[in-house]
Amino acid sequence: MSDLAHDVDLGHHDEHESTGIDNRKLGMWVFLSSEFLFFGALISNYLLYSNRAGFSGPYPAEIYDIPFTSVSSFVLLMSSLTMVLAHNALSRHDQNGARTWLFATASLGAIFIAGQVFEFTEFIVEYDMTLTTNPAASAFYLLTGFHGAHVAIGVLMLLSLWGMSRRQDGLSDKHGMNLELVGLYWHFVDIIWIVIFTVVYLLSSPPA
Repeated sequence: MSDLAHDVDLGHHDEHESTGIDNRKLGMWVFLSSEFLFFGALISNYLLYSNRAGFSGPYPAEIYDIPFTSVSSFVLLMSSLTMVLAHNALSRHDQNGARTWLFATASLGAIFIAGQVFEFTEFIVEYDMTLTTNPAASAFYLLTGFHGAHVAIGVLMLLSLWGMSRRQDGLSDKHGMNLELVGLYWHFVDIIWIVIFTVVYLLSSPPA
């Protein structure tokens, strides 16, 4: 009977036989690796058209509001800090602290999405740069919009964890989509944005 209980307890860890890594974590790393390649393709697509002259304007690089986007980027990067604080609180079995920092992370993510919606609206209404204006605009909206969709999914995951934390037994790392896995996803989204902000916004220049 004790052996059976020991086997059941080991089953909670659900480690991959060849790597010793939790299958859930391994699956998340594989998923994020494929997403990294996909974002790499989208960034390359933008760079291919961003400086190519001969299309009708405006080009994205001609109308960027760098100060505004910098503030939005800072908000998103701060959400990585609150995510770390949530994980640290849970490691100390502080369910209330983890719940608070999870909600703060989701709120910062939502603010970033609101900023992106505002930016897109300004580009379309004020500058008449739509998805079909030119290939550079199409590549820009596809890249940043796809990233925004990832942030939105992350916010939903965070809010789901926040709801789970309100249960009587709180959050646990033993099963399901736990805080560590969501944290991996969220940090990935933040890192990708650093690359996008640097390459697409800061280093991009309009065609001569």
